[in-house]
Amino acid sequence: METHVLEARLLKHVGKAIADFGLIRGGDRIMVGISGGKDSYTLLHLLRRLAAKSPEKFEVVAVNLDQGHPGFPAQVLEDYFKGIGVEYKMLKQDTYSIVKRLVPEGKTYCSVCSKLRRGILYTASHELNCNKIALGHHREDLIETLLMSALYSGSLKSMPPFLRSKDGRSVVIRPMCYAPEDEIAEFAQKMEFPIIPCNLCGSQELMRTKVKKLIRDLHAENRQVKGNLLNALTNVVPSHLMDTKLFDVGELRGNDPWLDGDEPEEAEPCATATPAEPTLTPLRVS
Repeated sequence: METHVLEARLLKHVGKAIADFGLIRGGDRIMVGISGGKDSYTLLHLLRRLAAKSPEKFEVVAVNLDQGHPGFPAQVLEDYFKGIGVEYKMLKQDTYSIVKRLVPEGKTYCSVCSKLRRGILYTASHELNCNKIALGHHREDLIETLLMSALYSGSLKSMPPFLRSKDGRSVVIRPMCYAPEDEIAEFAQKMEFPIIPCNLCGSQELMRTKVKKLIRDLHAENRQVKGNLLNALTNVVPSHLMDTKLFDVGELRGNDPWLDGDEPEEAEPCATATPAEPTLTPLRVS
């Protein structure tokens, strides 16, 4: 696919997310977290394009956090920021040694690493007078997190497009929540972004890798799988789940005769009734 076509598709995904969730408003000053991966480079590019042509003006500040990983080439990112003329800030805090100390041998580092990084970025956003922090998570990140939460944590949750921190001081937005990863990867390759891989967890067997493979295999059989999983995040039916905090169980049961020990009368079968076919309305994002 041509670069300009890919860019237009990605801008459409981002525009829809901004409209659906009110992610960006005029006057915003947005700190974009740049890790050096394909996703954050693409997000920075798209937000700068939108900032340049949007009638409601907003500012973009690129921020990289050097976490002390051995051999991290921070200069590559700084040279890139200078080259494109974006306002930027280079941060450095040694979270690498903290993660190595806190995480037992053989366990994955991602959760601890992410929490430490998030706290540092929250602080930096206040120092830079930014009212929002934009992260480069895409469609696959959201649906993989949904399945990981269900399979490994016993909860139904994912990465929300708009999230306010517990203290209310910081707002995290994910403008690429609708964007497919394969489009981002192709765009980043065509743009020749100077990709910096994260090698901290490279040799570990990650739960996300297993879930990613599961989704990929299912999607190969049914091209609607990824769209349906994303659509599931927008089509929640609380009464059909089991979280009693979401509804009043007593009210739901009403005057159930079983509560008084009487069995309900058996209903007469209806000869003309036929079960309705389920209707699937996959979200068109691919």
